[in-house]
Amino acid sequence: MLDDKVISSPGVQPSMCQSGGGASTSIYGSFTQATATDLAVLIKGGALPVKVEIVEQRTVGPTLGKVAIDASIEAAIIGIVLTGLFIMFVYRLVGFLATIALGTYALLAYGMLVWLGATLTLPGLAGFVLAIGLAIDANVLVFERAREEYAERSAAGLEPALTTGFNKAWSAIIDSNVTTLLAAALLFFFASGPVKGFGVTLSIGVVASMVSALVIARVLCEFAVKRAFVRKRPGISGLAGTGRIRKWLTESGPDLMKRSGTWIVITLVVAVVSIGGIAIRGLNLGVEFTGGRLLEYSTSKAIDPEKAREVVSDAGFPSAVVQSSSGQEGRENITVRLDKITDDEAVEIQEALAAAAGDVEKERDELIGPSLGKELRDKAIIAFVIAALAQMLYLAWRFRWTYALSAVLSMSSVVLTVVGVFAWWGKPIDGVFLAAVLSIIGLAVNDTIVVFDRIREHTRENRHPSAA
Repeated sequence: MLDDKVISSPGVQPSMCQSGGGASTSIYGSFTQATATDLAVLIKGGALPVKVEIVEQRTVGPTLGKVAIDASIEAAIIGIVLTGLFIMFVYRLVGFLATIALGTYALLAYGMLVWLGATLTLPGLAGFVLAIGLAIDANVLVFERAREEYAERSAAGLEPALTTGFNKAWSAIIDSNVTTLLAAALLFFFASGPVKGFGVTLSIGVVASMVSALVIARVLCEFAVKRAFVRKRPGISGLAGTGRIRKWLTESGPDLMKRSGTWIVITLVVAVVSIGGIAIRGLNLGVEFTGGRLLEYSTSKAIDPEKAREVVSDAGFPSAVVQSSSGQEGRENITVRLDKITDDEAVEIQEALAAAAGDVEKERDELIGPSLGKELRDKAIIAFVIAALAQMLYLAWRFRWTYALSAVLSMSSVVLTVVGVFAWWGKPIDGVFLAAVLSIIGLAVNDTIVVFDRIREHTRENRHPSAA
């Protein structure tokens, strides 16, 4: 076999021992000199003396893997249930129907992941959860616009109000989802590793969320408001009235823009502090971006981090970074991060910890080569920059370049704050951190677009009052 293709499938003579060790065999058949030479060259090509180097190796213990799966499923279920309860409490009947549509989103997204054969990672799960927020945001926009329409033209009934709500919220929903898909696609094509996985699941989630929010939820809600029982009792629909919270915000809520200068000064101060943390403390880049080996053990006895560092140092690894955290079922988790080491040296560390902390079980073992770590780091940065520029260009096209610039600056300040906090605390910046930052960016851009859409709408009304 060469490159997954059969180049020869002959009967061969049994191997015969040669003097000096080794063995030989012969291939028989109808060959010309040319075909025999070609076959010999191909066979030798499969035995080129090419050095093989492990650039990435990940081992997750069965306990940690099960815990991660259970925690992820539990978090997803709790998130969907709490979101559904909140939507039903605020929007009543249409909120209940939106929750049903949200359930179909989960099925659609999961089905698409299975169809593609995608492997769900933690950053990928973050993209899945972020899309849940996008799906609910779309329904909230529609219902709020429908409430406004019903408050102005209650005599027309619920059905026209709901239809107008979907029509008026359409532009904001499309813009927010297009920018998200744009960023997700760029992350998929230009990034690698966990960031690529985030782009895949986010793209799938966005498509599924649009189907659930704009198709399934609309069909269910329009069917409900057409029923005579609901038409005679508009209060149960959730669309009759703007709601207490919105009424309070409109009539007596805080005037945030009254002190806009103060907020800008506070933002600049936070930015300076964050940059100071990055410059003074530096970024604690994880193994994924620096290369090296990360070992995580669970111990039956509690062990102080300083004691664990001393144990690992005495075992011959003084440069190792040792951290501790609480694990499952009362066990202590010890994480050891160091440069590339052999498997035998990893066993020495485990034995040293076992002597001090009782029964020790390996939960995780990650080995990232320096070349791969640099590639992941560089591609992640490039993907972030290109995604931000692409979103800026789209927003400039759909709104104004000043809007686009302000959106990117606002998003950058949020990301800088999070990075600065992690720098001051010395927390690791790894794939999990990237997933969180990508989620923050997605939500920040989505909220900004919603505000821009309303500004654009009111600007048009002020320019053409007769059309309004």
